[in-house]
Amino acid sequence: MSLRESAQILLREKVAQLPLGPGVYLYKDGAGKIVYVGKAGNLRSRVRSYFNEERLAEAKTGSLITEARDIDYILVDNEKEALALENNLIKQYKPRYNVLLRDDKTYPYVKMTNERFPRVFVTRRLKKDGGTYFGPYFPANLAHRLVHFIHRHFLVPSCKVDLTRFHPKPCLQYHIHRCLGPCVEDLTTPEIYAQAVRQVRLFLEGRHSALAADLRAQIAAASEDMRFEEAASLRDLLTTVEELDERQKMASANNDDVDIFGYYAEPPLVAVNLFHLRHGQIVDRREFFWEDQEEFDAPEFFSSLLLQIYLDQQYVPGVIHVPLDFEDSAVMEELLSEKKQRKVEIHTPQRGQKRAMLNLAQTNAKHSFDARFRVLKPSSAAIQEAVQEALGLPEAPKRIECFDISHVQGTDKVASMVVWEEGRMKKADYRKFIIRTVVGNDDFASMKEVVTRRYSRLQQEGAPMPGLVLIDGGLGQLHAAADALEAIGIINQPLASIAKREEIIYVLGQEGDPVVLDRFSPILHLVQTIRDEAHRFAVTFHRTRRNARTLTSELDGIPGIGEVTVRKLLKEFGSSTLVRQASEEELAKRVGRAAARKVRAYYDGVAVVPC
Repeated sequence: MSLRESAQILLREKVAQLPLGPGVYLYKDGAGKIVYVGKAGNLRSRVRSYFNEERLAEAKTGSLITEARDIDYILVDNEKEALALENNLIKQYKPRYNVLLRDDKTYPYVKMTNERFPRVFVTRRLKKDGGTYFGPYFPANLAHRLVHFIHRHFLVPSCKVDLTRFHPKPCLQYHIHRCLGPCVEDLTTPEIYAQAVRQVRLFLEGRHSALAADLRAQIAAASEDMRFEEAASLRDLLTTVEELDERQKMASANNDDVDIFGYYAEPPLVAVNLFHLRHGQIVDRREFFWEDQEEFDAPEFFSSLLLQIYLDQQYVPGVIHVPLDFEDSAVMEELLSEKKQRKVEIHTPQRGQKRAMLNLAQTNAKHSFDARFRVLKPSSAAIQEAVQEALGLPEAPKRIECFDISHVQGTDKVASMVVWEEGRMKKADYRKFIIRTVVGNDDFASMKEVVTRRYSRLQQEGAPMPGLVLIDGGLGQLHAAADALEAIGIINQPLASIAKREEIIYVLGQEGDPVVLDRFSPILHLVQTIRDEAHRFAVTFHRTRRNARTLTSELDGIPGIGEVTVRKLLKEFGSSTLVRQASEEELAKRVGRAAARKVRAYYDGVAVVPC
């Protein structure tokens, strides 16, 4: 008997001893690594089914049982607990035989920081850092619109200025009335700032009635002190808040929040579309992709997918439409209803408008599959929106400017800037830079110099900033560029970098949560293309500079050859190798017989005899 057969017998014996109650089971390989997590209402019955001849003939089950060497279990009180525990264990161990949620699109939250002067900004990562998170928001740009509204009306900023100390002067946001100016002493007081933060919190919590009451009291106080301009501004804000409150009441009276799933599969490739309907309107579409579903079991797939999406999401809709029934739908309804504290229904519509919407999701899933796996060329607008979503930018970038530094051991230091605009590289706007102020091999200082020169000039010309500044490099280059922008008064410029080896994208302001895109992602391909073009352009310019320097230094050392002749040789031959290889006749045709004799004699090591 082989070792594998012996292990299988022991595994079957252990399965026969499993309890009959609900719980979670964990298959482990020979190294003790968890390779699959499952749930069951009856552990023994479910796990025994894996050893049926029909199940063993399936590719996935057969491979799993062949690899498994041990099984562990956790007994729980009911199937709801089993569902929740399974989800947590899948997230923790990421077993390779489970369906793992891969999402290119994470929805944004609005974060209020826990600082002396709290800030408000958009983020896609939730951290246990004392901050307060509101959301997620559908569509994604809603979060950016809300933050923009907060800047304009409540003057609470989202800048990255160090607010633990005072600075000599405020940034542009203060001067255009988008910030109270907590970064400069005496521009505001902690009490005024705290009142603005309290109102922002009421606004984001949807407590518009309480916010309106607070604003009315503020208007009355301003009027009594004869601060009529401030009172008028507050009155306009009050009107906006009251309108929002009415809209919220109308929406809650017609609460028709539905999520609709569609899918298309050509195993091992799978694409899923999720439509979000809010108050009867499609507000956004979400895409998911898998490349490892060798044996695609649609009911099991959707059971795991819904669990991973909704147990990890703050908001759960009242109705979820799926393209097929699955075993655990009733238990999942109960679990999600407890999470939402209102009834949640999971349906598979068969006719009418609901079925038409389900078919629409299916059609879009097929299109997503083709666009992802058959490499269809997306439109420029679609690319821009995808970049915005993937990197969490405030707006879709129509123009991206990318920088790279090139040198050899700190010599002949140069930099390049390439431009991507409206879907293609714009070579007419490329720029070359010779590093002037940096001594030695210091890429960070070189990046700082180049970024300062580029955007100081844009400021002087009154030209608009690009939608995104992209840096070739890691966190050091990113922060060098950010320091350069801050030094010239540019605070909220979208800025990112891409590390060469890991192909990780760092976005300024969320460096702790870098963007990791899978290898099929068209956004990753776009960023790589722009980065590689900047690198190519920088290396080409560096090579030209180095060759010119080498050639010039050689020719300057030839006795009797002046600057005019050197320039002619540079223009005609272009490299020291070609000058060295040229015959006296070829040289004479360009610079004359006398100069040709001197150049040829220099390279041949022969002394020139005066005539």
